[in-house]
Amino acid sequence: MSSSVSISDVELLSDLVLGTGPDVAAPRAAIRGALLEPGDPGWDEARGTYNLVVDQQPALIVVPADAAEVAAVLRFAGRHGMRVAPQRTGHNAEPLGSLAGTVLLRTDALRHVQIDAERRRALVGAGAKWEDVVPAASALGLAALHGSTPDVSIAGYTLGGGLGWYGRALGLACNSVTGIQVVTPGAEPRWVDADVEPELFWALRGGGGNFGVVTALEFRLFPISEVYAGILFFPWERSAEVLHAWEDWTRTVPDEMTSVGRIRQFQPIPAVPEPLRGKAFVLVEGIFLGTEEAGARLMEPLRALGPVADTFAMVPPVGIAELHMDSPLPMPYQGDGMVLADLTGEAIDDLVAAVGPGSGSPLVSVTIRHLGGELDRVRRGNGALARMPGSYIMFGIGMTPDPASIELTRGWLETMKRPMRALASGHYLNFTEKRTDPAEMFPADAYARLRAVRASVDPRGILRANHEIPVD
Repeated sequence: MSSSVSISDVELLSDLVLGTGPDVAAPRAAIRGALLEPGDPGWDEARGTYNLVVDQQPALIVVPADAAEVAAVLRFAGRHGMRVAPQRTGHNAEPLGSLAGTVLLRTDALRHVQIDAERRRALVGAGAKWEDVVPAASALGLAALHGSTPDVSIAGYTLGGGLGWYGRALGLACNSVTGIQVVTPGAEPRWVDADVEPELFWALRGGGGNFGVVTALEFRLFPISEVYAGILFFPWERSAEVLHAWEDWTRTVPDEMTSVGRIRQFQPIPAVPEPLRGKAFVLVEGIFLGTEEAGARLMEPLRALGPVADTFAMVPPVGIAELHMDSPLPMPYQGDGMVLADLTGEAIDDLVAAVGPGSGSPLVSVTIRHLGGELDRVRRGNGALARMPGSYIMFGIGMTPDPASIELTRGWLETMKRPMRALASGHYLNFTEKRTDPAEMFPADAYARLRAVRASVDPRGILRANHEIPVD
């Protein structure tokens, strides 16, 4: 898809699309690859998201080449009463709906990456994915606070908080950000940080895509050359036993250990490696920032349970990018979850009975992540998501290859959540895959500040985010 678009081309084409301007067929032909109308070649690919269930039908798709062209798109939208939805990979796109009457602004062309090893900083465009940064940083003995799959957009992940493998030791990715290039409606691109427009900088770090189109961001890298990481595989039938042991164990581990307890049913498809294909397990996944000897000692209580497979070893940061075994390819699914104030033995028993062995559950994954540590500490200078509001977070997902399976899977996700409702303490933006009141994602004082920032930078509500903070 071409990205050679000038500001004037964008504005001229807007008039053509809306039928309000002169004959501009020549400039429109010159920029066909980056400005798409329904029916144009490449339209279906450009409107697609990571979740194949989502059927986005925007009025127009624009792929700007730089921040100045992003500003032009926002001016165009403001002139014609349209909204703008920035997007890269389309993870967590379902809450956006169809995007009718909306300009879909794809950030694909903004994929530049600069790593400053001496300053331990990365400067990346909004189109960059973790796969563009993690290997390069790892080769320098550095690590970013990346997510569980390399195909995720860095900007989207970070603006929504950024809960990753180093979280208990190093915190949320949004709080590692040191500066952001952003374009707000009616304004030109500018750089914001702790000293320049600090309130907007605060809101962008954890408040989602409500406050401007981010075109680049800078964040800290950390001196990590190796971690002790891997997965313990246990028979599915031992789900309750293993999750009980894991929950007890999480109360003893240091902040340097981040882990997951997981019920996992692998699909019987060629994309799944043969030893796992069509089989089900209960897993403990984890990473430890420390030596192999110290990590092995920490794992002894869980290893004593007798896993059928054990992959824990010392690996470079790039080695954990795919530890969680998320699919890098788009797929049809439904997902849902909640933050948990605590986890109890009774809740684990009820969860396993509801969606574990013998339940008939089609959910391919039910994950409980251990929070706490640095994720629970509010540091001076943190962003809008200053801390995670709980001790654990649960997320489930099921495949939905046909319309009938969508409602079926939604029902099973409700079944999964039912045993945990009494322990629920809120929602995390990046793990909330359906429309949810954003007031449930932030403390009351932070939410009031976010609303004030939104009203200040986008009073007409031109920006469209997946979890939208209202203007009025």
